[in-house]
Amino acid sequence: MPHTREEKLEAFGRLLDVLDKLRVECPWDRKQTNESLRPNTIEETFELCDALIKNDTQNICKELGDVIMHVMFYALIGQEKGQFDIADVCNKEADKLIFRHPHVYPPQPTEAEGTEDFTQAKTSDQVLKNWEQIKLKEKDGNRSVLAGVPASLPSLIKAYRIQDKARNVGFDWEDKGDVWEKVREELDELEAELKHEDKEKSTRELGDFLFAVINAARLYHLNPDNALEHTNQKFIRRFNYIEEHSIKQGKPLTEMTLQEMDELWNEAKKQENNEE
Repeated sequence: MPHTREEKLEAFGRLLDVLDKLRVECPWDRKQTNESLRPNTIEETFELCDALIKNDTQNICKELGDVIMHVMFYALIGQEKGQFDIADVCNKEADKLIFRHPHVYPPQPTEAEGTEDFTQAKTSDQVLKNWEQIKLKEKDGNRSVLAGVPASLPSLIKAYRIQDKARNVGFDWEDKGDVWEKVREELDELEAELKHEDKEKSTRELGDFLFAVINAARLYHLNPDNALEHTNQKFIRRFNYIEEHSIKQGKPLTEMTLQEMDELWNEAKKQENNEE
């Protein structure tokens, strides 16, 4: 049964109270800084992403709590420094969302200049195309289309976001089918450099090839990061199956032939297919 708005606000306030108390009375919490918390925040975010990819409802709820706590902790540190507090964080985010959704929150006449063309968005694609242009109009927003892509993003996700942002201002393939010619072109160039055994040029061509494959995935509305992570998990399951059977047989993996491992791999694959 969903909680009422009052219950949600009460729960949020309770967490605020707990964090305030820990900041004063717990030696570990008391000494934390933005810098010391950052690695933990990265870890908690990846743990949430892991739960999301596995659709693990119980852990999604748990990891969301950890991420929220970190957001509140940074806001508390900001409050202590006289910079901002959690109310500023929430209000700034609400203001930003309202400004970026003129099709939901029509601007007042005095605010309408430059936004009137964005009030009629009816589809998700129209909203996304408007999004980048609206952000460029924000007082403290991005100064260029690609400025909003964090430098520290993992490369695969960064490539997707770069391409997606470029698409939102019209820089994209007119026919998505044309992307395959580019993928094949980049693969041919990669193979040519590999034959020359030039590691530096091969590395560059590998990057171009991966970028083209990510572009193809985007055009077909597939998320390459999710796709790769599903394959990672599949490989882990099947390889674990091989390792478990090698232990049962009392035969270390290093002593198994490739053929023996392939047979176990296919067993694991067949087992997965039967369970689907």
